[in-house]
Amino acid sequence: MADNTSMNAAAYTSKGTSRDSVELPSDLFDGTVNMPVMHQAVKAFLANQRQGNASTKTRGLVVGGNQKPWKQKGTGRARQGSTRAPQWVGGGTVFGPSPRSYAQYVPRKVRALARKSAFNARARENAVFVVDAFDYDAPKTSKLVALLAAMGVAEKKVLILTDGVKPNVYISGRNLPRTHVLPYSDVSTYHLLWSDVVIVESSAFGTALEADTAETTEENGTAKAAKKSTKKAVNKTSGRKSAAKKTTAKSKPAAKKSAKAVKKTAKKAASKKGK
Repeated sequence: MADNTSMNAAAYTSKGTSRDSVELPSDLFDGTVNMPVMHQAVKAFLANQRQGNASTKTRGLVVGGNQKPWKQKGTGRARQGSTRAPQWVGGGTVFGPSPRSYAQYVPRKVRALARKSAFNARARENAVFVVDAFDYDAPKTSKLVALLAAMGVAEKKVLILTDGVKPNVYISGRNLPRTHVLPYSDVSTYHLLWSDVVIVESSAFGTALEADTAETTEENGTAKAAKKSTKKAVNKTSGRKSAAKKTTAKSKPAAKKSAKAVKKTAKKAASKKGK
Protein backbone atom coordinates (compact mmCIF):
# COMPACT_ATOMS: atom_id res chain seq x y z
CA MET A 1 0.00 0.00 0.00
CA ALA A 2 1.22 3.50 -0.81
CA ASP A 3 0.59 6.61 1.27
CA ASN A 4 0.45 10.06 -0.30
CA THR A 5 1.86 11.76 2.79
CA SER A 6 5.41 13.07 2.53
CA MET A 7 8.14 11.68 4.78
CA ASN A 8 10.76 13.68 6.65
CA ALA A 9 14.13 12.65 8.03
CA ALA A 10 16.36 14.09 10.71
CA ALA A 11 19.38 15.93 9.30
CA TYR A 12 22.86 16.37 10.75
CA THR A 13 26.10 18.03 9.81
CA SER A 14 29.29 16.08 9.26
CA LYS A 15 30.26 16.77 12.90
CA GLY A 16 26.98 15.44 14.30
CA THR A 17 25.14 18.67 15.12
CA SER A 18 21.42 18.44 14.48
CA ARG A 19 19.70 20.54 11.84
CA ASP A 20 16.19 21.09 10.58
CA SER A 21 14.52 17.96 9.25
CA VAL A 22 14.49 17.53 5.49
CA GLU A 23 11.84 16.10 3.21
CA LEU A 24 12.76 12.81 1.58
CA PRO A 25 12.36 12.37 -2.20
CA SER A 26 8.74 11.55 -2.95
CA ASP A 27 9.54 9.27 -5.90
CA LEU A 28 11.36 6.83 -3.58
CA PHE A 29 9.68 7.43 -0.22
CA ASP A 30 6.00 7.11 -1.08
CA GLY A 31 5.01 4.69 1.71
CA THR A 32 5.12 1.48 -0.35
CA VAL A 33 5.94 -1.60 1.74
CA ASN A 34 5.55 -4.93 -0.08
CA MET A 35 6.42 -7.76 2.30
CA PRO A 36 6.33 -10.73 -0.15
CA VAL A 37 8.64 -8.94 -2.59
CA MET A 38 11.12 -8.10 0.17
CA HIS A 39 11.07 -11.75 1.31
CA GLN A 40 11.80 -12.92 -2.23
CA ALA A 41 14.68 -10.45 -2.65
CA VAL A 42 16.30 -11.35 0.68
CA LYS A 43 15.93 -15.09 0.05
CA ALA A 44 17.56 -14.72 -3.37
CA PHE A 45 20.36 -12.58 -1.93
CA LEU A 46 21.24 -15.18 0.72
CA ALA A 47 20.99 -18.02 -1.79
CA ASN A 48 23.36 -16.23 -4.16
CA GLN A 49 25.98 -16.04 -1.40
CA ARG A 50 26.25 -19.85 -1.28
CA GLN A 51 29.17 -21.39 -3.15
CA GLY A 52 27.72 -24.89 -3.51
CA ASN A 53 31.09 -26.69 -3.19
CA ALA A 54 29.91 -29.75 -1.19
CA SER A 55 30.92 -32.91 -3.02
CA THR A 56 30.89 -36.67 -2.34
CA LYS A 57 31.88 -39.71 -4.40
CA THR A 58 29.53 -42.37 -5.66
CA ARG A 59 30.64 -46.01 -5.98
CA GLY A 60 31.72 -45.34 -9.54
CA LEU A 61 34.15 -42.57 -8.44
CA VAL A 62 35.81 -44.39 -5.50
CA VAL A 63 39.22 -45.93 -6.29
CA GLY A 64 39.57 -49.70 -6.04
CA GLY A 65 37.02 -52.48 -5.49
CA ASN A 66 37.09 -53.75 -9.02
CA GLN A 67 37.60 -57.41 -7.99
CA LYS A 68 34.88 -59.54 -6.39
CA PRO A 69 36.00 -59.98 -2.74
CA TRP A 70 35.02 -63.67 -2.58
CA LYS A 71 33.23 -66.22 -4.68
CA GLN A 72 29.50 -66.10 -5.14
CA LYS A 73 28.60 -69.38 -3.36
CA GLY A 74 29.96 -71.79 -0.77
CA THR A 75 31.37 -69.38 1.83
CA GLY A 76 28.24 -68.97 3.93
CA ARG A 77 28.50 -65.22 3.72
CA ALA A 78 26.40 -62.77 1.78
CA ARG A 79 27.28 -62.28 -1.82
CA GLN A 80 29.39 -59.21 -2.56
CA GLY A 81 30.42 -57.77 -5.88
CA SER A 82 32.76 -54.93 -4.83
CA THR A 83 34.35 -53.49 -1.69
CA ARG A 84 33.37 -50.00 -2.89
CA ALA A 85 29.65 -50.65 -2.62
CA PRO A 86 27.78 -48.27 -0.25
CA GLN A 87 27.48 -50.88 2.54
CA TRP A 88 31.26 -51.23 2.78
CA VAL A 89 33.49 -48.97 4.86
CA GLY A 90 35.25 -46.64 2.44
CA GLY A 91 32.62 -47.29 -0.19
CA GLY A 92 30.65 -44.80 -2.22
CA THR A 93 27.89 -42.49 -0.94
CA VAL A 94 24.27 -42.83 -2.03
CA PHE A 95 22.50 -39.61 -3.03
CA GLY A 96 25.29 -37.44 -1.60
CA PRO A 97 25.77 -33.77 -2.45
CA SER A 98 27.61 -32.68 -5.57
CA PRO A 99 28.75 -29.21 -6.70
CA ARG A 100 25.80 -27.12 -7.81
CA SER A 101 24.63 -23.54 -8.13
CA TYR A 102 22.08 -22.10 -5.69
CA ALA A 103 21.65 -18.88 -7.68
CA GLN A 104 18.19 -17.41 -7.90
CA TYR A 105 17.18 -14.79 -10.44
CA VAL A 106 14.94 -11.90 -9.43
CA PRO A 107 13.68 -9.52 -12.15
CA ARG A 108 15.06 -6.00 -12.11
CA LYS A 109 11.69 -4.35 -11.40
CA VAL A 110 11.03 -6.74 -8.53
CA ARG A 111 14.43 -5.90 -7.02
CA ALA A 112 13.71 -2.20 -7.37
CA LEU A 113 10.32 -2.58 -5.67
CA ALA A 114 11.85 -4.58 -2.81
CA ARG A 115 14.57 -1.95 -2.31
CA LYS A 116 11.97 0.81 -2.33
CA SER A 117 9.84 -1.08 0.19
CA ALA A 118 12.83 -1.52 2.52
CA PHE A 119 13.59 2.22 2.39
CA ASN A 120 9.97 3.02 3.19
CA ALA A 121 9.93 0.53 6.06
CA ARG A 122 12.92 2.24 7.66
CA ALA A 123 11.48 5.71 7.01
CA ARG A 124 8.22 4.73 8.74
CA GLU A 125 10.27 3.82 11.82
CA ASN A 126 12.07 7.21 11.69
CA ALA A 127 15.29 5.29 11.17
CA VAL A 128 16.53 7.26 8.13
CA PHE A 129 19.00 10.09 8.80
CA VAL A 130 20.58 12.53 6.35
CA VAL A 131 24.13 13.88 6.67
CA ASP A 132 25.28 16.85 4.60
CA ALA A 133 28.61 15.36 3.45
CA PHE A 134 31.31 12.82 4.28
CA ASP A 135 34.48 14.75 3.38
CA TYR A 136 37.28 12.65 4.88
CA ASP A 137 40.78 13.61 3.80
CA ALA A 138 42.16 10.45 5.40
CA PRO A 139 40.68 7.36 7.11
CA LYS A 140 39.80 8.13 10.73
CA THR A 141 37.71 5.65 12.72
CA SER A 142 37.49 7.91 15.78
CA LYS A 143 35.91 10.64 13.65
CA LEU A 144 33.18 8.29 12.45
CA VAL A 145 32.63 6.94 15.97
CA ALA A 146 32.24 10.51 17.27
CA LEU A 147 29.63 11.20 14.57
CA LEU A 148 27.62 8.10 15.46
CA ALA A 149 27.82 8.93 19.16
CA ALA A 150 26.60 12.49 18.54
CA MET A 151 23.66 11.10 16.58
CA GLY A 152 22.88 8.62 19.35
CA VAL A 153 23.16 5.48 17.19
CA ALA A 154 26.53 4.15 18.31
CA GLU A 155 25.01 1.00 19.88
CA LYS A 156 22.81 0.15 16.88
CA LYS A 157 23.46 -1.58 13.58
CA VAL A 158 24.19 1.33 11.24
CA LEU A 159 24.20 1.35 7.44
CA ILE A 160 26.03 4.34 5.92
CA LEU A 161 25.28 5.13 2.27
CA THR A 162 27.73 7.46 0.54
CA ASP A 163 27.45 9.35 -2.71
CA GLY A 164 29.67 7.13 -4.85
CA VAL A 165 32.71 5.18 -3.72
CA LYS A 166 34.56 6.87 -0.85
CA PRO A 167 37.47 4.69 0.34
CA ASN A 168 38.31 6.93 3.33
CA VAL A 169 34.81 6.56 4.77
CA TYR A 170 34.78 2.82 4.05
CA ILE A 171 38.11 2.24 5.81
CA SER A 172 36.98 4.41 8.74
CA GLY A 173 33.99 2.12 9.36
CA ARG A 174 35.55 -1.18 8.34
CA ASN A 175 36.72 -2.01 11.87
CA LEU A 176 33.34 -1.31 13.50
CA PRO A 177 31.35 -4.56 13.90
CA ARG A 178 27.91 -2.91 13.82
CA THR A 179 28.64 -0.42 11.01
CA HIS A 180 28.51 -1.10 7.30
CA VAL A 181 29.53 1.44 4.63
CA LEU A 182 28.24 1.13 1.06
CA PRO A 183 27.76 3.35 -1.98
CA TYR A 184 24.13 4.40 -2.30
CA SER A 185 23.84 2.76 -5.73
CA ASP A 186 25.04 -0.64 -4.41
CA VAL A 187 22.67 -1.04 -1.45
CA SER A 188 20.36 -4.06 -1.48
CA THR A 189 17.17 -4.98 0.33
CA TYR A 190 19.09 -7.32 2.63
CA HIS A 191 21.43 -4.56 3.85
CA LEU A 192 18.53 -2.17 4.49
CA LEU A 193 16.61 -4.77 6.51
CA TRP A 194 19.76 -5.85 8.35
CA SER A 195 20.36 -2.37 9.71
CA ASP A 196 18.55 -0.57 12.53
CA VAL A 197 19.51 2.90 11.25
CA VAL A 198 20.24 4.12 7.72
CA ILE A 199 22.46 7.21 7.31
CA VAL A 200 22.43 8.67 3.80
CA GLU A 201 24.66 11.38 2.39
CA SER A 202 22.46 14.22 1.14
CA SER A 203 24.09 14.42 -2.29
CA ALA A 204 23.21 10.74 -2.87
CA PHE A 205 19.56 11.81 -3.16
CA GLY A 206 20.56 14.41 -5.74
CA THR A 207 20.03 17.37 -3.41
CA ALA A 208 22.47 19.14 -1.10
CA LEU A 209 21.50 20.61 2.26
CA GLU A 210 21.60 24.39 2.56
CA ALA A 211 24.18 25.86 4.90
CA ASP A 212 21.88 27.43 7.49
CA THR A 213 23.56 26.59 10.80
CA ALA A 214 25.62 29.03 12.84
CA GLU A 215 28.76 26.93 12.41
CA THR A 216 28.57 26.91 8.65
CA THR A 217 27.82 30.66 8.48
CA GLU A 218 30.83 31.44 10.67
CA GLU A 219 33.03 29.22 8.53
CA ASN A 220 31.76 30.89 5.37
CA GLY A 221 32.39 34.34 6.89
CA THR A 222 35.95 33.51 7.83
CA ALA A 223 36.58 32.03 4.40
CA LYS A 224 35.26 35.17 2.68
CA ALA A 225 37.41 37.42 4.89
CA ALA A 226 40.48 35.34 4.07
CA LYS A 227 39.73 35.60 0.34
CA LYS A 228 39.35 39.38 0.57
CA SER A 229 42.64 39.78 2.44
CA THR A 230 44.47 37.65 -0.11
CA LYS A 231 42.98 39.69 -2.97
CA LYS A 232 44.10 42.96 -1.31
CA ALA A 233 47.60 41.63 -0.81
CA VAL A 234 47.77 40.50 -4.43
CA ASN A 235 46.56 43.90 -5.65
CA LYS A 236 49.14 45.72 -3.51
CA THR A 237 51.97 43.58 -4.78
CA SER A 238 50.83 43.99 -8.39
CA GLY A 239 50.61 47.79 -7.89
CA ARG A 240 54.13 47.91 -6.51
CA LYS A 241 55.42 45.87 -9.42
CA SER A 242 53.75 48.16 -11.96
CA ALA A 243 55.13 51.29 -10.24
CA ALA A 244 58.60 49.79 -10.24
CA LYS A 245 58.29 48.99 -13.93
CA LYS A 246 57.23 52.58 -14.68
CA THR A 247 60.17 54.05 -12.77
CA THR A 248 62.60 51.73 -14.52
CA ALA A 249 61.04 52.64 -17.88
CA LYS A 250 61.44 56.39 -17.11
CA SER A 251 65.01 56.00 -15.89
CA LYS A 252 66.17 54.17 -19.04
CA PRO A 253 65.91 57.18 -21.46
CA ALA A 254 67.50 59.48 -18.84
CA ALA A 255 70.42 57.10 -18.52
CA LYS A 256 70.79 57.00 -22.30
CA LYS A 257 70.83 60.83 -22.48
CA SER A 258 73.49 61.08 -19.76
CA ALA A 259 75.67 58.55 -21.57
CA LYS A 260 75.43 60.55 -24.82
CA ALA A 261 76.37 63.78 -23.00
CA VAL A 262 79.44 62.14 -21.51
CA LYS A 263 80.53 60.92 -24.95
CA LYS A 264 80.13 64.44 -26.42
CA THR A 265 82.21 66.05 -23.65
CA ALA A 266 84.89 63.43 -24.12
CA LYS A 267 85.05 64.12 -27.89
CA LYS A 268 85.30 67.89 -27.31
CA ALA A 269 88.12 67.46 -24.81
CA ALA A 270 90.00 65.21 -27.24
CA SER A 271 89.64 67.74 -30.07
CA LYS A 272 90.97 70.62 -27.94
CA LYS A 273 94.06 68.61 -26.95
CA GLY A 274 94.75 67.88 -30.57
CA LYS A 275 94.73 71.58 -31.47
